[in-house]
Amino acid sequence: MSFLGVSSSLTARRWIGPDAATDRAAEALAQTTALPRPLCQTLARLGVPPDAAAAYLEPRLRDLLPDPRSLKDMEAAATRFLAAVSAQERIAIFADYDVDGGSSAALLLDWLRQMGLRATLYVPDRIDEGYGPNEAAMAELAGRHDLIICVDCGTLSHGPVAAAKGADVIILDHHLGGETLPEARAVVNPNRQDESGELAHLCAAAVVFLMLVEAGRQLRLTGQSGPDLLQMLDLVALATVADVAPLRGVNRAFVRQGLAVMAQRKRPGLVALSDIGRLDRAPNAHHLGFVLGPRINAGGRIGKADLGARLLACENAAEAQSMAERLDQLNSERRDVEAGVRAAAMAQAEARGLDAPLVWAAGEGWHPGVVGIVASRLKEATNRPAVVIGLEGDEGKGSGRSVSGIDLGAAVQRLAAEGLLLKGGGHRMAAGLTVARDRLEEAMARLADLLARLGAGATGPANLLLDGLLMPQSATSALVEQIDAAGPFGAAAPAPRYAFSDMAISYAKRVGESHLKLRFGDGAGPQMEAICFGAYDGKLGPALEQHGGARFHLAGRLEVNHWGGRQSVQLRLDDAAPAG
Repeated sequence: MSFLGVSSSLTARRWIGPDAATDRAAEALAQTTALPRPLCQTLARLGVPPDAAAAYLEPRLRDLLPDPRSLKDMEAAATRFLAAVSAQERIAIFADYDVDGGSSAALLLDWLRQMGLRATLYVPDRIDEGYGPNEAAMAELAGRHDLIICVDCGTLSHGPVAAAKGADVIILDHHLGGETLPEARAVVNPNRQDESGELAHLCAAAVVFLMLVEAGRQLRLTGQSGPDLLQMLDLVALATVADVAPLRGVNRAFVRQGLAVMAQRKRPGLVALSDIGRLDRAPNAHHLGFVLGPRINAGGRIGKADLGARLLACENAAEAQSMAERLDQLNSERRDVEAGVRAAAMAQAEARGLDAPLVWAAGEGWHPGVVGIVASRLKEATNRPAVVIGLEGDEGKGSGRSVSGIDLGAAVQRLAAEGLLLKGGGHRMAAGLTVARDRLEEAMARLADLLARLGAGATGPANLLLDGLLMPQSATSALVEQIDAAGPFGAAAPAPRYAFSDMAISYAKRVGESHLKLRFGDGAGPQMEAICFGAYDGKLGPALEQHGGARFHLAGRLEVNHWGGRQSVQLRLDDAAPAG
């Protein structure tokens, strides 16, 4: 049954409220814990029982951190790593060009530097080299180094690892593994096919962190000590959120404690980037994903591939400021490039049909650095797995994004095994691929067939899930603070959304290119501010601005707005529907 009777909102979504079981669980939580009812509603939706509520609201890493040795090859990886440190060997770090890869590399660079070693950083160029290790780069690095550590890549790189003759290779990754593994000294990956899958939700930086935990354990056995790993959790938190890893279990503790470390403003690169992003307070998970993450990614997308990793590992404030400014500039350029590709891709996908199991588009010269972002936009607009491909010469390079319950990485990997792709891999929610131009249509048809068997395309627009009803007068700063205790929110733990029923709009104004500012109330109590980003990308903005006195149900997330030294609660509006 639709919440408030909204079966098709202004964004064509059905509103779904708490079911009876969740309501009963929330009531039990409220009676047992004496916590506020809205917080209990959120805890109940997240599946937290009354006897676990206190521990959930104060997650401790020591209680949630898994034994690193539960991952295959972990002990061997840490042992070889420490041997290189002890012998002052030449170490190279081969990292992916995204936030997870950059954070993983920075973790190792920072740790080694504190131990008195300088390592070589190598990040491949997205256009010239593509994702992951390649034979030429690995052979060249092996000629000058004793140990190569591949982070956030390498699990499928049999040829490149074999090309690293004369050097040992350690792989610390999280992408889906194949039936066989490269001949490396160690392959630590919770998504190896011979792993249990219990830690499959970890990003690569978390895997690197666990390797450093194991290295610390081995050091202590010999009476030595290593760097303070807790001070490195800012990098793990950044990677976890930016890579859209599910915020449950140890991931939630990583992000919670990593944000506390970040608030200390000790890492020059993150301080410079926060200032560039105009963060006037301690960052939260949203800032990691939407303010810091895109700027770090910009270097790998359309600029110098290693810029993000170098910024995160930077010790000098002046150098960090210069790099942050360059990344901010690249991010602006990336947005311009993305806008053009997104418009063309959406038009093409609409012509092909948006109700298929796979939504895809391919275009001549589309920049490889933005196809993944555009795929995300198509996925969000259609609630379907999406693939966007840039064509050049005889090949196309693309990225895909999936929806909950559909394992895109496995489907892409199967296509590669069948020979329909030149290369392909990834994980459940994201994948990359290379396809011959003359097999593009065939490959996409086959991918659509595989995804249809998994249930893609069987649903309509995504439902909007709501935690309950609120009135403007109950939306206080104290309530927001109490709800935030159940965070951080993100993948697999979405922020609570509330509906405000039968509201009158007293003020509505377009701000910027596509955003909307609102003021609303029930006519009896105090009014409340709201902001809706991207409102004019669809029907939402025009309908609310031109309300003509009509009343609306409004839905969104509560947040504290800091402006001019003052703070107030506002609604981050996600959706609306006519009332009555």
